[in-house]
Parts: sequence; C-alpha cells; structure tokens
Amino acid sequence: MILSVSERCDIVAFYMDWFCDRLKAGYIDVRNPFYPKQVSGIILDKDHIEAIVFCTKNPEPLYKRMNDIPYPYILHVTITPYLKDIEPYVPEKRKTIEIVKKISQIIGKDRVIIRYDPIFISQKYNIEYHKKMFERLCNELSDYTNRIIISFIDLKRNTLKNRKILNMEALTKEKIEELASFMGKTAKKYHLMISTCAENIDLEKFGFEKIPCTSEKNIQNLLHNQKKYKPNKTRENCNCIDMVDIGCYNICHHFCRYCYANYDESQVLKNINQHDPTSSLLTGCLTPEDIIKEKV
Repeated sequence: MILSVSERCDIVAFYMDWFCDRLKAGYIDVRNPFYPKQVSGIILDKDHIEAIVFCTKNPEPLYKRMNDIPYPYILHVTITPYLKDIEPYVPEKRKTIEIVKKISQIIGKDRVIIRYDPIFISQKYNIEYHKKMFERLCNELSDYTNRIIISFIDLKRNTLKNRKILNMEALTKEKIEELASFMGKTAKKYHLMISTCAENIDLEKFGFEKIPCTSEKNIQNLLHNQKKYKPNKTRENCNCIDMVDIGCYNICHHFCRYCYANYDESQVLKNINQHDPTSSLLTGCLTPEDIIKEKV
C-alpha cells in the first residue's frame, strides 16, 4: 500500500518524531474519521508498505529525520503567498524554500512537488500579488522541482466560518483564466510542469497538464515498476491513486484560515492535548470498545 502522511493534517510539521517511532514499532493505528470505534491496524514493514507520500507546509522535521525513513517517498510541499493573518503558525517561507532546496539536492527534484494552493483573491491578495509571488516561487525553485500544483479555494465549513478574515472576492471565470494564463506562461518560462488539483475546470489551453497530484506513473517511476494501482474513489474530481491516510482531522497546529481539515478549533486543542507520543494512534489511545481490523 501507499501511505499518505497526510492530507488530513501536517504530520511532518508537528508529529514527525511520533511517526518515526511508529516506523520503528512496526505498526500504526488509524481511527475511521466517520466511525471512531473502527480502527485500521496498519503493519509498517516492506511486505505491506511500498512507498510514502508526504504532504507538509514545513519540511524541516522530515529533513532532520530523512535517514529514519526506510521507504521510498515523494514529498509535496505547500508554499503559498499568504502572511500571518491567513497562516498564523506556518513557518517563514524563505526558510521553507531553503529546506526544500536541501531535500531536493539529496533525493532529486523529480521527487519534490510544490503546491501553490489554495488560491483565493482579496483586496490584499489580489491577482497582481499572486502573479508576483508565483513568479518569485518559480524562479527560486525551478532547479529543485519539476512540477507545481495549484488549486482554487473550496468553500467548505472552516473556509466559510473564516470568510470575514479571508475577505474573499468572487473567483470569476475571467479572474481564474487571467491568473491561469499567467501561471501557465510563467511555468513554461522556468521549464516547470504545472497542473491543477481536483478542479472541475479545464486549463489545458493555458499550458496546464491534466494529471493527478499522485499518479500511477509517479509511483511507478519512484519504485521502478509497472504495477497497476487502484484509483481514489472518495474525492470528487480526484484521479490520484488510492492511498491510506494515517492522519486525522482537527489536530493541525497551523490554524490556516482556509483549511478544510481543521473545522472545530476546540476539538483541535482537545486532540492536540490528547496526543501521546507513545500511542499507536495520532491522538488518544486505544480503548476496549475499539474494533481493530488489519488494513491490507
């Protein structure tokens, strides 16, 4: 199986030591987010785990523990242009960029993917601002990655709750196409592939590739095989391969105002306080009522 670490929370940024301890222990448990008493037991050995896809806004903890990761992996790093009003606890972007460069020099730029998402427009973060920051990002990292993924903001629970902070303007077709046209030309200028993430809009005419964030080809290239992988069927407009996510919702410390995975700040604080570095679960511990089934 392919592990996702994680689309639900930033394990790399805040729980990397716990994850490395679970790798040493040889197993990890994951609660079903919709049926909490159901727990998936995941064996962490080379008979069960083929590769890992890391997703983070702060790759420094991974950089410090790279020698402790026994499986091939791909790294997605999200670098947005937003400041502390939108991303209050995300590290300074200059530092993140420098860490990305260091990791890329070790594992190769084909295994490092940059995410510029989600995109929203406001008076402060207007189209011209996005254009300037996107070109700056491409210029900085064109020698350290082959690919940038973008997405436009989804109006989910937390996003709507924070609409006054975000102060978003409508993302009209004209605005999307103006920005996409610039991004497509800029990516081409810096010899970067650009694609979208789970979008229902077609931007191929602006130079965007229509490929999944984590495709079958990505994993085949990583593992040097031609194995077929099942597609993900749980997310609309997503054509990524099926992965097993070991994260949980409402436990990320970044508190980004647009985040869909943190939608209850009181629950976030509770889950953070219940994190036990020795537990097989990311938050809390197993109970006698839990039903554990091995994930295969």
